[in-house]
Amino acid sequence: MCRDSKLVKHASGSDNWRMTDHNTPSPLCHLDELPLHGSKGFLHQGQALFAVRQGEQVFVYENNCPHRGVPLEWVPDQFLDSSGRLIQCATHGALFLPESGECVAGPCVGQSLRQFPCYISHDQLWVG
Repeated sequence: MCRDSKLVKHASGSDNWRMTDHNTPSPLCHLDELPLHGSKGFLHQGQALFAVRQGEQVFVYENNCPHRGVPLEWVPDQFLDSSGRLIQCATHGALFLPESGECVAGPCVGQSLRQFPCYISHDQLWVG
């Protein structure tokens, strides 16, 4: 989850930022580009990513299904199911929790999307 702060720790507790070969956080978008309860895809530093916003919480993931290795959306910026609560793979319907990226239904149950650390500063969403 992104926070209004200068640094967000990885789930492992590490303060290290990682994104491909880059070690420095960089802006992904202005916060108002993300619907309050929605999602948006990005090509960022050559990597396909998407962000999910649920109110004040924002999560950033690699746009890649862990089961098939394909992009998750079939319509641009449509990463959520019809309830707007879960991330859905358009290829085979797998459902993932936005908070953790864990698959909770479908052929890849127990696997997870690759999550990227992020933070919000000055109304910008940053990813590291």
